[in-house]
Amino acid sequence: MALRRALHFVFKVGDRTKTATFYREVLGMKVLRHEEFEEGCKATCNGPYDGKWSKTMVGFGPEDDHFVAELTYNYGVGEYQLGNDFLGLTLQSSQAVSNAKRLGWPLTEVGEALYLTQAPGGYRFYLVDKEQPPNDPVQKVCLGVSDLQRSTHYWTTLLGMKVMEKNEEKKTVLMGFTDTQCKLELHDISGTVDHATAFGRIAFSCPREQLPDLEALMKKENQKILTPLVSLDTPGKATVEVVILADPDGHEICFVGDEAFRQLSMVDPKGNDLLDKAMAEDKSDEWFAKHNRQKAAA
Repeated sequence: MALRRALHFVFKVGDRTKTATFYREVLGMKVLRHEEFEEGCKATCNGPYDGKWSKTMVGFGPEDDHFVAELTYNYGVGEYQLGNDFLGLTLQSSQAVSNAKRLGWPLTEVGEALYLTQAPGGYRFYLVDKEQPPNDPVQKVCLGVSDLQRSTHYWTTLLGMKVMEKNEEKKTVLMGFTDTQCKLELHDISGTVDHATAFGRIAFSCPREQLPDLEALMKKENQKILTPLVSLDTPGKATVEVVILADPDGHEICFVGDEAFRQLSMVDPKGNDLLDKAMAEDKSDEWFAKHNRQKAAA
């Protein structure tokens, strides 16, 4: 399973401009690529919406060797309700801490050299106040689960992750495909996991030939498959194959064929300009204000 790798986490964003400021100016991430779509995605990448939307990939480096964020923006949806499913993303960057202080972005010290901040929409980010490492600064993503033993079995036995660390006092398990990648931390919240309307999705890649076997294994084990193996076309780019799963608590998990995804995820040098252009041309806020209406709350 060492050929499998962690790719990104999908966040739904209601305010694209404030969100861009957070990722670019506070965290110090770069826009890796930006795409606009006229209708919803076959694999519901943007959630259960069928209108116009955009996807912006941001990170500290290319997705080939960095864990990044996928920001999906549905035109006309101004806010999403947070649940208790996504518990935080941890990254190491004293630069991000100093950026937040300089820009007046709220920070709360929650441990030794550890700060908690929030992206627009309320998504939690933990910043380790140490020099940014030469490799990927993103260390882990933490998800809430209702039964730690059951979830650990799912992610290790069925998906092939290995347990790196267990903390019985905190009720957490840290796991990953390799030591050098972003890890997944599962935290037992001793209750039902609520995904609300902001629910995210975590994505991994594997060799394309493993996708049918993965789907077959989930069927055999009576596990939930949200989107059976499907091809997704991006005009002018590689066609990728994905299967979308749900773990026992309903966390959405995307597995994508690695070979085509490496082509699709190449950094677009125009990405930053494309995002700025899209934000400048997005008159939806003005339209809603002019008509004395509010954007929908999902």
